[in-house]
Amino acid sequence: MAEIEVLLPKMGESVAEATITKWLKAEGDTIEAEESLVEIATDKVDSEVPAPNDGTISKILIAEGEVAQVGQVVAVISTEGGETSNTPIVAENTPSPSAPANVTKPKPSIQIESTNNKITKDIPRKGNNGRFYSPLVRTIAKKEGISFDELEKLNGTGKDNRVTKSDILSYVSNRETGVVHPPIKESEAANHNIASSTPVSGTPSSSPAPLNGNVEIIEMDRMRRLIADHMVHSKHTSPHVTSFVEADVTNLVLWREKIKNKFQERENEKITFTPIFIEAVVKALKDFPMVNVSVDGTNILKKNFINIGMAAALPSGNLIVPVIKNADRLNLVGLTKSVNDLVHRSRNNKVLPDEIQNGTFTVTNVGTFGNLSGTPIINQPQVAILATGAIKKKPAVIETPVGDSIGIRHMMFLSLSYDHRVVDGFLGGSFLRRIADYLEQFDLDREI
Repeated sequence: MAEIEVLLPKMGESVAEATITKWLKAEGDTIEAEESLVEIATDKVDSEVPAPNDGTISKILIAEGEVAQVGQVVAVISTEGGETSNTPIVAENTPSPSAPANVTKPKPSIQIESTNNKITKDIPRKGNNGRFYSPLVRTIAKKEGISFDELEKLNGTGKDNRVTKSDILSYVSNRETGVVHPPIKESEAANHNIASSTPVSGTPSSSPAPLNGNVEIIEMDRMRRLIADHMVHSKHTSPHVTSFVEADVTNLVLWREKIKNKFQERENEKITFTPIFIEAVVKALKDFPMVNVSVDGTNILKKNFINIGMAAALPSGNLIVPVIKNADRLNLVGLTKSVNDLVHRSRNNKVLPDEIQNGTFTVTNVGTFGNLSGTPIINQPQVAILATGAIKKKPAVIETPVGDSIGIRHMMFLSLSYDHRVVDGFLGGSFLRRIADYLEQFDLDREI
């Protein structure tokens, strides 16, 4: 009988760890190859890990709620015959070789040693109140000189008030700057999960307002906490500037209305405005490549590929940003198929971790909600994001060589938020105007 070690697979360029959220099999259960073994959650997306072989689950090494590092053994499967092997799972979400990788310099960070054999003896797995501390949290505490008493007083944002990696790193950062979250009083500990507000990394928590029967307490889910942290981080990182233009998209609207039925019959796909907007953005990024960049310290990283992220609303009300890789290589039909596929799978929680990685620019359609315009927050580490507003019929001045007239036109607002560290008003404004020009000059006789 052989024993095969199941390793946590790589799930994208910037993902180094994942939380084990639910084991779908127990020790002693049989499992087939490619059958889902465990549900995991990263700071990007939730997904399932399949079994690499048929066999029986002999050991589960990482408990639900614990954090595992990429490449760490999470379970052992016993199979018939053969010698013991060390077999990593080849996950379906392994990045495509054709997808370009971001090139960045290593950034200073807290170096985390392997948690397998070097867990500090001073910090037990469970606190006095039964709260569990993961190996990763205990290792960070050991390296940073955080005592068990300090750890017990930290506000935890994880399940059952657990201290997460983000919580302890935030505490370390705040301790160095002299800003530390107040400890939890024993009298408040029992009500902490309900009454305290979830802290966002780097932001001191304020005293909760007195509560009464007219206030409903709703705890943020895991994804909402991650979104909140990501948005605050973006605002702290990039000085945001937002520019607006109004575009006459009458030709675009009339063209889509004319061809949509034929398009669906031929391609078995509905064509929305989103792929048309993305096509215009791709053209403008080719004209203004210094918007297709990211910032690494004092270096500007210019990307020679265009990966467009598109914000998609989930049924829960949260957002996810799947990415169309190499969007500059797709025609309008290809963009339409990619948009429809990613939107459908996003709403059904089927997007793979690699499909939300390595975006270079993001588009969010606030017009879907009937909004005329918005001031979106940049999706780090990108330097710009476009919001497309609702298309409305309005009276507008029509300029012609023989004179001006007033007519009913289809108008919309475009708004671009950009990082003023590297995108100044001239570049940002010119880029936004170019997108509008491509939409306004849409060929009414275009063939599909």
